[in-house]
Amino acid sequence: MKRTGFFAIVGRPNVGKSTLLNRILGEKVAIVSSKPQTTRNRILGIETRGEDQFVFIDTPGIFNAKNTLGDYMVKVANGSMQDGDAVILVADVAYNPGDVEEKVIARLKQTGIPAILALNKCDLCRRERIAETIAAYAALGDFAAVVPISAKSGKNVDELLDECRKFLHEDEWIFSEDMMTDQTVRQMASEIIREKILRTLDREVPHGIAVVIEDFKEEGELTRIRAEIFCEKESHKGILVGKNGETLKRIGTYARQDLENLTGTKVYLNLWVKVKENWRDSARGVSDFGYGG
Repeated sequence: MKRTGFFAIVGRPNVGKSTLLNRILGEKVAIVSSKPQTTRNRILGIETRGEDQFVFIDTPGIFNAKNTLGDYMVKVANGSMQDGDAVILVADVAYNPGDVEEKVIARLKQTGIPAILALNKCDLCRRERIAETIAAYAALGDFAAVVPISAKSGKNVDELLDECRKFLHEDEWIFSEDMMTDQTVRQMASEIIREKILRTLDREVPHGIAVVIEDFKEEGELTRIRAEIFCEKESHKGILVGKNGETLKRIGTYARQDLENLTGTKVYLNLWVKVKENWRDSARGVSDFGYGG
């Protein structure tokens, strides 16, 4: 008998939610960087094992929003908690719960949605520290399970999946067996380029970046992609392009490697940089780049 279940992955920014999703799926469907607020939209990751289909909802990190884009991201994260059969709260095992985790736990108590606590980066902590963190969370509420994991190495991720399996219910699968994400190739291409920008630049610029795929043509063994990178200031444009275009070339080189893995073809990538001032502060600007709704 087929079974299925939805699981929202929530937590503060940069705690390892997308890394965990990629680890579970064994493929990269969510971009990852060391910068907070990398994930902006909710992303579905589908893992089918035998008769069981797990649908994971990777969400933006929960934080104190300072602009319209931030408001949207937090709204998406909070809304996703109500869409699942259970919530996976990902937290850093090296730290006691903070205001973000306390808010999530309070919200879960209000809705009655069961939660699994995944304490990430357990491979970097002593057992005593792990025990202290578990005790601190236990004082805030009851969890269906507490699993110390390492999303990066994969330690105890199968054990986490076993805990998720307890919330599956008999039903027809919503997605086909070979489907891994609901994202289109164009959406994934856009996110890959944004990831390389996040990893290449170390200033404030990346938070004001949006990437739009203007043209995507498959020509046999070659895929032609034309992408426009939008930033908020002329000075940011200069940083993105770099001296003699070197920074933009480097971003393109890094992105091309992942894009070729994604498409299974050679990729001709054409990048352009444009300015759209303060788009993150405008509801229309946020919506224009696919973050509205």
